[in-house]
Amino acid sequence: MKDLVLRNDDNGIAILTLNRPDTLNALSPNLFIELREHLESIAAQSEEIGCVILRGAGRSFSAGNDLKAIQAGETAPSRHFQAETLELIEKLPQPVIASVQGHCYTGSLELAIACDLLIASDSAKFADTHGKWGMTPLWGMSQRLPRRIGPIRAKEMMYTGRVVAGSEAVEMGLANECVADEALIDRTLEIARQIVGNSWHTLRADKMLVNKGMNLPLGEGLTFERENSPGADKSMQDRIKGFSKSKG
Repeated sequence: MKDLVLRNDDNGIAILTLNRPDTLNALSPNLFIELREHLESIAAQSEEIGCVILRGAGRSFSAGNDLKAIQAGETAPSRHFQAETLELIEKLPQPVIASVQGHCYTGSLELAIACDLLIASDSAKFADTHGKWGMTPLWGMSQRLPRRIGPIRAKEMMYTGRVVAGSEAVEMGLANECVADEALIDRTLEIARQIVGNSWHTLRADKMLVNKGMNLPLGEGLTFERENSPGADKSMQDRIKGFSKSKG
């Protein structure tokens, strides 16, 4: 049986590819099991991997939860396994970029917004269709989407189920950029390479401080930063010297 999630490493970047293109990468419980295994491995490789890209094979990122798998009785190892897997993405020490083309509906939208950054292509289509199926959020939609785009826009997407194109996703703050389909992976890799060119120590600190600080009022967040910022990278002096030489 083929792997449902592929991993390819490229100079400090781990590329995870949802690999069910024949089903538009529908999120089956078995796919989540493989995804969790990769994420746990990457979490333990903070000195080898500095950034993660999450993408889908074929013409879609993912059409969302695999309803056929649910009907067939396929189950995850525990009740909240999928939701906890998305939390693991947020807790990874490395920044994670969602690279989205085609469908990104409901469960896959929840997956994408658990990532730190999102690069969309012209064909990207975002929607929350919980209401279409009589389902309610369990993987974080009601919490992450309002934090991402604001409550009024999030409620509109959730209440109506309407489809948001890649260009509009940028306008509303759901995505960082929208590029041509054929440029999507190259642009995502370009951003990932910019990220890994910086101090990984700083990247890990930035992600931790932002994510944890967002759950605090401003005053407490400022105190949290002062008390928990890990200090300068051991490479700081060499980086400064290298910068000075390049300007000399």
